[in-house]
Amino acid sequence: MTQATLPRPIPSRGAKSARFDGDKALALICVGVPLLGLVLFFLYPMAIVFLRSITTADGAYGLSNYAEVLGSSGFWRATRHSMVMGGATTLLSVTLGFIIAHGLYRCAFRGKRLIRAVIILPLLAPSLVQALGLIFLLGRNGLVNQIFGIEMEIYGFWGLLIANTLYALPQAVMIIGAALVLLDARTYEAAEVMGASPLLQFRDLTLPAARFGILNAAFVVFIITITDFGNAAVIGGDYSVLATEIYAQVIGQRNFNMGAVVGIMLLLPTVAAYAIERRAMRLQGRQPANAQRFVPSFAPLRDLPMAGLSLLICLAVLSVIAIVFYASFVRLWPYNMSLTLKHYNITLAGGYSSLWVTTWISLAAAAGGTFLVFLLAVGLRRAPAILVQPLQVLAAMPAAVPGMVLGLAYILTFNSTATPLYLLYGTAALIGIVNFYHYHTQAFLTVMTGFRQLPEALEEAASSLGAGLGRVAVNIIAPFVAPMLISVFFFLFMRSMVTLSAVVFLTTPDLSVAAVTIMRLDDAGLTSQAAAFSCAVMAVVVAALFGMKAVLAYLGHRTGSGSVG
Repeated sequence: MTQATLPRPIPSRGAKSARFDGDKALALICVGVPLLGLVLFFLYPMAIVFLRSITTADGAYGLSNYAEVLGSSGFWRATRHSMVMGGATTLLSVTLGFIIAHGLYRCAFRGKRLIRAVIILPLLAPSLVQALGLIFLLGRNGLVNQIFGIEMEIYGFWGLLIANTLYALPQAVMIIGAALVLLDARTYEAAEVMGASPLLQFRDLTLPAARFGILNAAFVVFIITITDFGNAAVIGGDYSVLATEIYAQVIGQRNFNMGAVVGIMLLLPTVAAYAIERRAMRLQGRQPANAQRFVPSFAPLRDLPMAGLSLLICLAVLSVIAIVFYASFVRLWPYNMSLTLKHYNITLAGGYSSLWVTTWISLAAAAGGTFLVFLLAVGLRRAPAILVQPLQVLAAMPAAVPGMVLGLAYILTFNSTATPLYLLYGTAALIGIVNFYHYHTQAFLTVMTGFRQLPEALEEAASSLGAGLGRVAVNIIAPFVAPMLISVFFFLFMRSMVTLSAVVFLTTPDLSVAAVTIMRLDDAGLTSQAAAFSCAVMAVVVAALFGMKAVLAYLGHRTGSGSVG
């Protein structure tokens, strides 16, 4: 028999093992690439911060920096201010947030759509916009003083408290609202049958069930407050906090080692609060699969006061945002209140170039970040069980690091010629990277939520038909979790557009971002131009929000049409 007539070999088990090995290699890449990113752009910079904090002036290692900082009255004053501000803001934000969340989910009145729309406005603007609005509204030249002759000292503790409360309020509403949604309507029906009054139901059912949500909201608000830089920089005055202390050490005195020490000290309460918040989330549990949604019936004694309080709180939020928009058109605040567009003709601080740069950076951070968290989530489904938990913990760790500390870590790490990563310093790529890892945890947890809803039978069926991991990821997993991926993309884009604390150290004279431009315009006394630039940023973010809703609506319509067909 000649070689031409030899029968073709029968495929052996080795063919299947080759495909299996290919899947293993792809799973390794899916885990390895995001893991490498976390090591290079999170763990390594944080290690550098710690090392710089124990590096003395002569290059040796020791605790002299900590001794100097802990012996400074300025540090303890900033620490005391941060703790007091964090506690006061938490108490006020959680109280107001509970009122609004209870009104939205446990009461029956009209206007809930308006309340939901207004309450998210602070998330669509840089944090310092709340401070700008308060200055225009309550400052010495503010609208209240001009109309009613009531002069207030808005700079300092009270102004910063109001600004931080308005900035953190949406987070409190969303977290507490998520806890209230978990309550089963049948529990309340049983209580009514047993003759329990509405007040008794609130005391014995609503408050105990929502306690972990309230606790979770409290720690989230506390973290946001003590780590925020924008409001403190604009309206804090001489009320120093840890975030402004870091900025003063690094930018004002060029003392990077001392800045690293203050950053580590700021990290300690943040990590503790984050750990407790994660514990509260686990204890809260999930809504039972067969739970019935509570549909409140109108009760005038309960609903009318709650509606009034909710609308009053929303009026305060809307007033602060709206006054910034109005002031951007006023010719010369408060002396010439005629309207003009001249403040939108911004030529200082680079003009609008930073807005377009920020938009492109945010798009790149959103696209690359969404792809990386998707890869990691896919890889974790095929990773050995012993590695899944440590990898999930690592992926969730960036949420415990304040933006100021992460930005400080980046300038200490990438501004050193001792590493090839120095090539990234001063580039738009580095700003995009820090924006992604600043919000890595939220993006990762959102995608993982979508993956938990994915039926394993779909993957098993595809694999049994011969599909490898790549085809399963593209044709099965990605379409199923597409709404989550879309939400993550727009979340990363919108947060990258408005963030300040993580990028304030990374801008250069040739490369700035929108939030830093607003701060520079305000520092230069061009408050109306800062308001105009803020409105331009908010316009981009609002357009992105509507774009997200349109895309999600289209996906829902197409899925619904497909299911009908």
